[in-house]
Amino acid sequence: MIRADSQPTNYHTEFTNGAQRSMSDTTLDKGGANRGFRPHELLEAALATCMNMTVRMAADKHGIPLSCVSVTVSLNRAEPRTPVFEYSVQFGGALSEAQQSQLLAVIETCPVRNTLSHPLRFMPCSG
Repeated sequence: MIRADSQPTNYHTEFTNGAQRSMSDTTLDKGGANRGFRPHELLEAALATCMNMTVRMAADKHGIPLSCVSVTVSLNRAEPRTPVFEYSVQFGGALSEAQQSQLLAVIETCPVRNTLSHPLRFMPCSG
């Protein structure tokens, strides 16, 4: 669970999971101070980090010599009713095309991607 608490300056928000803390804000043109991640950037970060970890776990499991992986995610909201997460993946290490294909396929199993791929509902919780 994440808790978000407003800070004294416009729209600046601290959020925590109880162990780690970070900041969110909006841009100057929207009245913020640009002192943290914008909310949509946090959605992009959730997907990018999950994809990154999923690929690394699969490489470890299958003995693939992956030295590093870089995932870039951008949320394209040009069509408001059908936003699209666009991503790219770069692998480090001497990987064959088959190994790269295997790791790219694993991205389909990323838990955050799976969650975002289903219809979502929103409801207040009690308490």
